Amino acid sequence: MAKTPPAPPSLQDLRKEIDSIDQQVHNLLMQRGDIIDRLISVKQTQEVGSAFRPAREADMMRRLAQRHRGILPLDTVESIWRVIISTFTYVQAPFSLHADLSLGESAMRDSARFHFGFTVPFVSHFNAPAAVDAVANSKGDLALVPATSSRTPWWLALEAEGAPKIIARLPFIERADHPAALPVFVISRVADDARVTEVETWSIRVSGWNADTARALSPLAEIVAVPDTAFDGAALLASITGDTSLDKVTSALTKVGASVRSTALVGSHATRYTIPSSGAVRS
Repeated sequence: MAKTPPAPPSLQDLRKEIDSIDQQVHNLLMQRGDIIDRLISVKQTQEVGSAFRPAREADMMRRLAQRHRGILPLDTVESIWRVIISTFTYVQAPFSLHADLSLGESAMRDSARFHFGFTVPFVSHFNAPAAVDAVANSKGDLALVPATSSRTPWWLALEAEGAPKIIARLPFIERADHPAALPVFVISRVADDARVTEVETWSIRVSGWNADTARALSPLAEIVAVPDTAFDGAALLASITGDTSLDKVTSALTKVGASVRSTALVGSHATRYTIPSSGAVRS
C-alpha cells in the first residue's frame, strides 16, 4: 500500500518558523552586543588606536559574498552586515560621517545609509576639502568623498605624516545596478595593522600634463586629475594595484615628457569585488 505523503505545512506553521528565526537573530545580535561590551573593556587596556578595521571588514565581506545563496539579494545581506559592523563600531567609539555633497546629495546619502545605517550622524559639506578638514580635526570621524572626479586636489591634505588617509573604497561589492553605486573614498585614521594595502593611493604632482600623459597612465592606474595651470601640470590621485607599482607609473609619465614633481602615499584600500551578469562574484 502506497504511503500517504505528509501534508504540507500550514501558513501558521511557516509563520511560527519565521518568528522563531527572527527571535534567534535578535538574540544573536544582543549576544554580539554583550561581546562588544567586553571588547570595549579589553581595548581600554590592550589596544591603542581607532575602532575601524578595514582589513578585517574586507575579509568579512568577501566571506559573506562567497557563502551567500538563496533568494535574498546579496545587496540586502551586505547592507545588513555593513550596518551591524558600523553601528557596533559606533557603540565602541562614537563617530560622525562627513560627506562631500559636491556631486549631489541624494547619491551620497544613499551610499552613507547603505554602508553605515541611520545611527551614525551624517554631517553635510559642500566640498571635499571641508569634509577632509573636519576629519583631520576630529578624534575618529570618517569622510566620504566621491572617488571618480574632483574640482579640487583634496588629497594633498592627506600627504603629511599623521594626517588621515584613504582607508576604503565603496561600494566594495560592485555590480551594474547597485543600490548605492556612487564610487566613494572613505577617509579616516586607523591603526597601521588594521589597514588593507591591496590598492595603494598616491598623490602625484606633475608638470606637463596633457591628453598624452593621461592616456599613458590609463592602463596602469585609476586616476583623478585636477589641472594645475601655475605649473602647466596637474595634481593626480592614482589608485595603484599590486600588479603594477609607483615606479611603473612615474616611468610612464617620464616617457611621454611629463616631469614628476612629488609623490606621497595617501592611503590604501581593498580590491573591489565585482558581480558579473551571471551573478557569480569575482575579485
